[in-house]
Amino acid sequence: MVLSHAASNSDVSVHSTFASRYVRTSLPRFKMPENSIPKEAAYQIINDELMLDGNPRLNLASFVTTWMEPECDKLIMSSINKNYVDMDEYPVTTELQNRCVNMIAHLFNAPLGETETAVGVGTVGSSEAIMLAGLAFKRKWQNKRKAEGKPFDNPNIVTGANVQVCWEKFARYFEVELKEVKLSEGYYVMNPEQAVEMVDENTICVAAILGSTLNGEFEDVKLLNDLLVLKNKETGWDTPIHVDAASGGFIAPFLYPELEWDFRLPLVKSINVSGHKYGLVYAGIGWVVWRNKEDLPEELIFHINYLGADQPTFTLNFSKGSSQVIAQYYQLIRLGHEGYRNVMENCRENMIMLREGLEKTGRFNIVSKDEGVPLVAFSLKDNSSHTEFEVSDMLRRYGWIVPAYTMPPNAQHITVLRVVIREDFSRTLAERLVIDIEKVMRELDELPSRVIHKISLGEESEANGDNLMVTVKKSDMEKQREIINGWKKFVSDRKKTNGIC
Repeated sequence: MVLSHAASNSDVSVHSTFASRYVRTSLPRFKMPENSIPKEAAYQIINDELMLDGNPRLNLASFVTTWMEPECDKLIMSSINKNYVDMDEYPVTTELQNRCVNMIAHLFNAPLGETETAVGVGTVGSSEAIMLAGLAFKRKWQNKRKAEGKPFDNPNIVTGANVQVCWEKFARYFEVELKEVKLSEGYYVMNPEQAVEMVDENTICVAAILGSTLNGEFEDVKLLNDLLVLKNKETGWDTPIHVDAASGGFIAPFLYPELEWDFRLPLVKSINVSGHKYGLVYAGIGWVVWRNKEDLPEELIFHINYLGADQPTFTLNFSKGSSQVIAQYYQLIRLGHEGYRNVMENCRENMIMLREGLEKTGRFNIVSKDEGVPLVAFSLKDNSSHTEFEVSDMLRRYGWIVPAYTMPPNAQHITVLRVVIREDFSRTLAERLVIDIEKVMRELDELPSRVIHKISLGEESEANGDNLMVTVKKSDMEKQREIINGWKKFVSDRKKTNGIC
């Protein structure tokens, strides 16, 4: 007689992951569960839900690096358990950070002597770097005003309306007025002349952007510097410049080495750059460097006795991972000038190929410039029937994440699509994207256009010929129904054409 033994409910090792009870019920979403679950089940459940995220490699909205070499991935994983703030325990990591600061400062032409150490710090991104730079400008301006016996309670920063939201955060969090130069159609960066006109005795700095997120364009830092030098001479002020080179700081030195935007200009006192953008490191690393020690007030630097060492620190964060710092050092020594130049040239070539492919369709206006961050910003020549937002939505069906957005004031009536060309966006993918965009445009042509209704303004207005044309915003259900009916008609017509029953 053969004896059999039924496994108990608790003997989870004999169950398939997808046959276990852990995938048959929903997991708690707001409260920690009472009981543990096997590690295999926890992994599979989370991994399955993450499949609904977009593919980072096809996320053309982001400037952030989505691919690194396997050797660097190994370094990251081997150091992921290191806390960077433990400088005495991890002295080599601290040394690597200092090497990165010096390499980046020299890349930006900081006026350093042979044995002089650069002034800068690694951050979790350009947002933190901008906060630190802004605080340095504010404190230095306040100290000067106090010494002169003048009011120091109303500082401001002059920027373009195209700045990233981190500048607005700095202004709000640290009580600094943000004076924005408005944009205009066809000119989507800060106008240097208008910026200098807005400068007053309370201006702590003018912030220029080397690589606008809207269209990748470099602002004219050289012209800004020259105009500001003249104004400072006329007024007796010493208004400085900060360059937000989050996107362009690792591009300009290799593609446009003759372009003067960095510490070669005397009024540029600090620069931030994102290592996790074109510095080619995964998200979580930024850098800010100062022209010299005098530009970073000493009272902002904390000297703490932590875990047996005196540690000077100027950050908004305390604990943070070491892996991104190590990854940045890997890229700097692995690629060198030659490697970074090759990567950036390849990105530019793929950008040109994509732009030319879009121009050949005859459906788009190109908003981005040739010189700048390698991206293509474009808008529909005719958006009376369908909008850029519809193009963006339809591209999702092919896996592409291409953002559509409106420009800031006073160009908010302009809507654009933007494709960022990163290191891992190959020529083949660029060609594939053009093909898919052409498909989307053909499909949109088959769908019903937006309905325009004429609304009378009354008998007297109607007599004068005054009628208001408005676009009626449809509900999601109505739009879905139109899309379904449009596809039914499209498929039906294809069947008739092909003689398929």
